[in-house]
Amino acid sequence: MPPEHPDRRTLRGEVPHRAALVRPQADARPDPAELYAALDLGTNSCRMLIAQPKGNQLHVVDSFHKSVQLGNGLEQSGRLSRSSMARTVGALKICRRKLETHEVSRMRLVATEACRRAVNAAEFIALVAREAELDLEIIEPEEEARLAVVSCAPLVSQKAEQVMVVDIGGGSTELVWIDLTRVAPLEKARAIMRLHAGFAGKEDDPFPRARVVDWISIPLGVATLKDQFRDVTDDAARFALMSWHFEECLAEFSPYADAEGHIDPGFQIIGTSGTVTTVAATHLNLRRYDRNKVDGLRMTGAQIDRVIRGYLAQGPEGRRNDPRIGRDRHSLIMSGAAILQALLRVWPTDRLSVADRGLREGLLYAQMTADGVLEDGPF
Repeated sequence: MPPEHPDRRTLRGEVPHRAALVRPQADARPDPAELYAALDLGTNSCRMLIAQPKGNQLHVVDSFHKSVQLGNGLEQSGRLSRSSMARTVGALKICRRKLETHEVSRMRLVATEACRRAVNAAEFIALVAREAELDLEIIEPEEEARLAVVSCAPLVSQKAEQVMVVDIGGGSTELVWIDLTRVAPLEKARAIMRLHAGFAGKEDDPFPRARVVDWISIPLGVATLKDQFRDVTDDAARFALMSWHFEECLAEFSPYADAEGHIDPGFQIIGTSGTVTTVAATHLNLRRYDRNKVDGLRMTGAQIDRVIRGYLAQGPEGRRNDPRIGRDRHSLIMSGAAILQALLRVWPTDRLSVADRGLREGLLYAQMTADGVLEDGPF
C-alpha cells in the first residue's frame, strides 16, 4: 500500500493564500426546517442549490445552473476577462434574488480553480460583493476534494475495499484514493461522510475510519485541457494527445505507481462531473436528461469506451447536434472524455459509478452535519 499523503496540495505546489469574503452565519442553533444554500462557481459553470435537511438526506427546494465561462482566456492571459466577469456577475445576481426570495440565511458561496489562478481574482471578488452583493469565498483544492468525496458517499458500494473519487471540473481535476478495508460494509458510506472534517482524520476517533491513501488536484479540467491543445486541428489526434498528457500528470499520484492495469473486483471509481453524467446519458440514449436515471448508474469500462468511440466517430459537427450531449457541453466533451479514458487506461474497472452530485451537495452536507440538523446526527 502506498504511503499516506493527507496533506498533499496541488500538482504545482501550494496555492497562494488570498483573503476571502465569507458570509457570517447566525449564532443561534438553526431550526431543522431552515433552508441552506451552496453555490459553486467554477471555471465554466455557476451552480447553486437551495435545500433543507430531510431525515439524513437533502430536499432540494430550488436550483440554478448556467454556463458562464469565467475562465475563458485565462490559460493564455492569467487573468479573468472583463466580459467573463460581467457575464458571471449577471448569473450571480440571479442567485442573489433566489436567496432573497427563499430567505436563506445559512450558506456557503465558493469559487474554485479559475479564481485560484487568476491574478485579478481579488478584483473580481470585490466586484461580486459590490454588484451582486454576495460574499464569495475562494476555497483551497483540499477542501474542494473533500467536499466532492462527501457528496459521493451514498454511492459507495458495500463490497468496495478501495475507492477513487474523481471530480472533473472546468479548470482542475481532483482525485482521492480511499482505503476502506478496515470499515464494515454497512459503515462505509458513513465513514466517508466523516472525511468532511479533514483527510488526516483523528487518531482517537472511535468510529470506523476511511483512510485517505493519497489525493491530488491536477490543474487540468475540461476547459483548460481543451485550451492547451486548441492548435491541434485533427479531432482524433487532439483527443489522443489530451488523454496521454493527462496520464503524464498522474505520475505524482502515488497509486499510479502501483497501478497494475487489470480489473480489481474490490475497486470502485466514482465519477462526479458533467463529463461523466453526459457519457451516462449517451449510454442510456437519453434525448432528455433525467437525473434519476443517471445518478448512481454503474457503467463498465467497455461501455464508456464504446460511448467515447462514438463521440470520435461523430466528429465536431455530429457532437454539436447530438441532443444527448447538449449545446453547453459539446465543445468540452472530448477533453473530459480524454481525462476519463486516461483514468480507465490506468485503472480498468467495471464499477464506475456515475454521480450527478458534487461540490454543492458536499457543501450542504457539511453545513448540515456541523449544525446537527440531519436526522442521524453528525457523521
